[in-house]
Amino acid sequence: MATSCHIWRPDRGRAFKLYMIVTIVILDLSLQCVNGYLSSPHVGQDPLYTRDAQPSPVITSAVIPAAASMSPADEEGYTSKCPSGGLCHRLPADCIQCNYQHNCTYGKAASFTCKPKKGVHCIGETGQQLTNFSLSIICQFCWQLDPSQYRCSNSTNCMTVSCPRERYNATCNVLDHVHCLGRRRFPKRLFCNWTGGYKWSTALALSVTLGGFGADRFYLGQWREGLGKLFSFGGLGIWTLIDVLLIGVGYIGPADGSLYI
Repeated sequence: MATSCHIWRPDRGRAFKLYMIVTIVILDLSLQCVNGYLSSPHVGQDPLYTRDAQPSPVITSAVIPAAASMSPADEEGYTSKCPSGGLCHRLPADCIQCNYQHNCTYGKAASFTCKPKKGVHCIGETGQQLTNFSLSIICQFCWQLDPSQYRCSNSTNCMTVSCPRERYNATCNVLDHVHCLGRRRFPKRLFCNWTGGYKWSTALALSVTLGGFGADRFYLGQWREGLGKLFSFGGLGIWTLIDVLLIGVGYIGPADGSLYI
C-alpha cells in the first residue's frame, strides 16, 4: 500500500503571517477613518459664511458704516485703552471713527478720513492736535487678514487626529492696532488644533520597550486597546510591531483627539 506524504513548506507560514499583518493594518485604518468621518459634525458641506472664499479683485462696497467695525459692548470703556497725546494714525481701531464710504481696489493702499472718538486726543506728525486725519490702510476686509493679525477662540471638544480632519466654528477678533474694513469680530472655520500634553517621543519609547504589555496604548488613554495588547502579549508580537510603525508615523494619537507636543 502506497503512503502519501505531505511536505510542510516553511514559506507557507511566513506568507500567512504577512497576510495577517496586512489584514490587521487595513482593518485598523478603515475603522479609524470611518469613525472620524461619522463623528465629524460637518460631513458633506461647510456653512456658507465660513467657507474659505477667494478674495475678489475689487471691493466696491459703497457704504461700510464705521459703527459696524465694533459692537456696542466694545464701545463702553474704550477710552481706557486709548493713549492720550499719541500720534493719530497709531491709535487703536477702537479709538477712532473712519469714513469707509469709498471704493477701493483689493490689496492696494487706500486712504480714509478718520477722527478720534469723544474724549480721545491725538496729534499729527508736526505735534499739532488734530480733529481729523487721513489713515492709509490696505484695502481688505478683516476676515481676509493674515492669521497673525487676529486671534481666534480654540476648541478642545474636537478631534485633531481624525480622518477626515475635523473643523470647528471659531470667533476671531482683530488685534487692536490692525486696521481693516468691515466687522472686527467675525466667525471663521478652522481645523482642530490643540494638545492635551502627550509627547510623541514618550509614546514611541513606550511602544518600542513595553509595547507588548500595552504601555503605549495606556499612556495615550486607549484602555481597551491596552488591555487587548496586555492579555494577548502584544498580539504575539504582531500588534506590537504594527503599533510601533503607526505611532512612529504619527497615525495613532491620544484618545482625546489632541495633538502631540
